[in-house]
Amino acid sequence: QVQLVESGGGLVQTGGSHGFACTASGGTFSSYAMGWFRQAPGKEREFVAAISGNGANTDYGDSVRGRFTIIRDNAKSSVYLQMNVLTPEDTAVYFCAARTESRRWVVPTQESWYHYWGQGTQLTVSS
Repeated sequence: QVQLVESGGGLVQTGGSHGFACTASGGTFSSYAMGWFRQAPGKEREFVAAISGNGANTDYGDSVRGRFTIIRDNAKSSVYLQMNVLTPEDTAVYFCAARTESRRWVVPTQESWYHYWGQGTQLTVSS
């Protein structure tokens, strides 16, 4: 069983940058593909970014591609999301997720593929 704890929620101005961290406990971190999703009020949860267990492969949602970066540090059992050029449309609760995946190169992008979820952290971007 993996427990995920996100940190870094906050309030940012339009055009600014911000970062989240997600730390995992339990299991071998490199055996988990990791992802970030977000959910804005009244909207469905949306894929943001994902990274393979070996850290070599990443993928991004269309709305954040080129602005957000996902990285992981397997030694620290942590995954990070760096967000740049933020807009009010980025306002949401951001969730960290983990998928048990023996294929260390796989980058899962679908919400249903993930096995474990964090509690979420709020990002608010003011206009």
